[in-house]
Amino acid sequence: MSYVRRVLLPGETIIYETGLHWLVYSRAILLLLVAIGAGIGSSYLDGDPRLILEIIAAAFLALAIIAAVIAGIRRASTQLAVTDQRVIFKRGVFSRHTIEMNRSKVESVDVDQSVLGRILNYGTVLVRGTGGSLEPLHGISDPLTFRSYITAEPVRHGAAG
Repeated sequence: MSYVRRVLLPGETIIYETGLHWLVYSRAILLLLVAIGAGIGSSYLDGDPRLILEIIAAAFLALAIIAAVIAGIRRASTQLAVTDQRVIFKRGVFSRHTIEMNRSKVESVDVDQSVLGRILNYGTVLVRGTGGSLEPLHGISDPLTFRSYITAEPVRHGAAG
């Protein structure tokens, strides 16, 4: 069960969940491309230069695997949710960092996207509330939708009309 589901208040419902964009794997992808390039380059050489390039390719492959595992853990352990009452942010596996803010206390939500962020649909979200703000949430997938759900009028349960 996810952290967000475990901390729901009685009657509280999740209306939107998101996480980190797949671009969190970019370092691992870059390292893998270097490893592949070195591996291909070594096939055109003989002797010691070939061995050196194969060692370099193996080292970059090992670094790519480590970077992919770290990115996967980071992506899997970061949760962002908007409920009908709160905005919830959780990061971490062994040590946990959580921030929660009542939606009624949210004053503004800023979204920063670079050109690449607009093309690939990721960005940084900053939630400002009365008395403070959440830390900038970098690399969020679909940040405009996340903002829309935060700023939408919360649904009131049990209100008699």
